[in-house]
Amino acid sequence: MKIIDLGIGDPRLDTDLLPVLRELRPHLTEELFRQVYERGHAQGLRFTAAYTDGGTCVGAAGWRIVDTTSVVRKLYVDDLVTSESARSTGVGRALLAHLEARARAEGCHELSLDSATHRTGAHRFYLRERLDIVAFHFTKALEPLEG
Repeated sequence: MKIIDLGIGDPRLDTDLLPVLRELRPHLTEELFRQVYERGHAQGLRFTAAYTDGGTCVGAAGWRIVDTTSVVRKLYVDDLVTSESARSTGVGRALLAHLEARARAEGCHELSLDSATHRTGAHRFYLRERLDIVAFHFTKALEPLEG
């Protein structure tokens, strides 16, 4: 397996990574994904792809390094998805290990992510990979301001 970062403008973002990412985020169109990455890149958003030896993208991770008052420096995983056809083959584990190594190299004190409450299969995977459940994540949907 080969794990590589894909920068803004890399055509593999649309051809390889986005189809895998859409398995987790089906609302993303090519245009919306491009907009999010362009805005998010300035905020530290990066994408990493996992490829089989045959060159097929089977995993995607969106992540960023952030400095916070709670843990000082952490690598936050926005998205972590393995294509349906490659689940339980070690792709998720390899991506997570890659991100953990990057976090350590960048001086992070923590690797963290959020996972929707209904994704129990993902929760089993995260617990198996020795991630702990340490907080509740609260959210409030906001309507755009008119004007």
